[in-house]
Amino acid sequence: MRHPVFVISCLAGALALSACSKTSTSEVNRAFRDVNVVDESNLNDIMLTVGDPNEAVVHFQRTLQDNPDRIDVMRGLAQSLIRARRPTEAVGVWAKIVAHHEATDDDKVDYAEALIRNDEWDKADKVLDSVPPTHETYKRYRLEAMVADSNKEWTKADSFYETAMGLTTKPGGVMNNWGYSKLTRGDFSEAEKLFAQAIQQDPELFTAKNNLILARGAQRNYSLPVIPMQQTERAQLLYTLGLSAVKQGDVETGKSLLREAIDTHPQHYEDAVRSLRALES
Repeated sequence: MRHPVFVISCLAGALALSACSKTSTSEVNRAFRDVNVVDESNLNDIMLTVGDPNEAVVHFQRTLQDNPDRIDVMRGLAQSLIRARRPTEAVGVWAKIVAHHEATDDDKVDYAEALIRNDEWDKADKVLDSVPPTHETYKRYRLEAMVADSNKEWTKADSFYETAMGLTTKPGGVMNNWGYSKLTRGDFSEAEKLFAQAIQQDPELFTAKNNLILARGAQRNYSLPVIPMQQTERAQLLYTLGLSAVKQGDVETGKSLLREAIDTHPQHYEDAVRSLRALES
C-alpha cells in the first residue's frame, strides 16, 4: 500500500529538482566558468615558474588562440619565450603587448629587457626613454644602467646602478653587474670591492666569485680570497686564476695554479688538464 505514495513522492521530488535546475542553470554555468578561470590562472602561474619553458610556450600559444586579446596570456607567452631562450620571438610578442590598450609601464620595461637579450640595445634605449621618470623600479634602473654601460656613459651607469641597489632587498646581482662594469673599464680595485660585497649579499653567487678572481688576477694577485666556496668551486676558481696568470704573462704561476685546480677538483677536470697540456707542450 505504501508503494504508490512512495512513487508519487519520488516523482514530485524529481519535478521539483527539474524546476530548480531550470531556474539555476545560468548560475551553475557561471560558477563553473569562475572555477575554470581560477584553475587556468593557477596553471598559468605553474607554467611560468616550475613548468618546462617550451611546454609553457605551447600552453600559452594554445590559450592565446582562444583568447587573442587577453594581455595576461600574451605576457605569459612572452615570459615563457624568454625562459626558453627564444628572445627574438619574445620581442615580437612584447611589441604587441605594449601596443595593447591595457599595457602598463612595467610592460615597456619588460619589452626593453627582451630587446637587450636580443642584442637590440639602441631600440631598448628608446623604449626605456618612453617610460615616465616617475616609474621608479629596480628592474627599470638596472636596465638603464646596462644600457648606459653599453654606451660607455660611465657616470650615468654608476648613478643608475646606485639607484637600483636602493630599490631591492637583494642587491647582490646588481653589485655583480656594477663590478663587471668597473672591470671592463679597467678599474680593477673598485671592481674587486663590488664583487666582494655581492658575495656578502649572496654567498651562492658563483658568477661574482669568478669575477672577483678575474679582478684580482688583473692586479696580479694570485691568491684565493677568503670567501665561502665548495670544493668544486675552489677548483674552478683556481682554474680561472691560472688562466688570468697566463694572460698576464706569468706562465709558470699559471701552470702551478692549473695543477692545483686539477688536484683540488673531486672529479676529472678536463678543461684544466687540457689547458695545462697546451702550456706544457
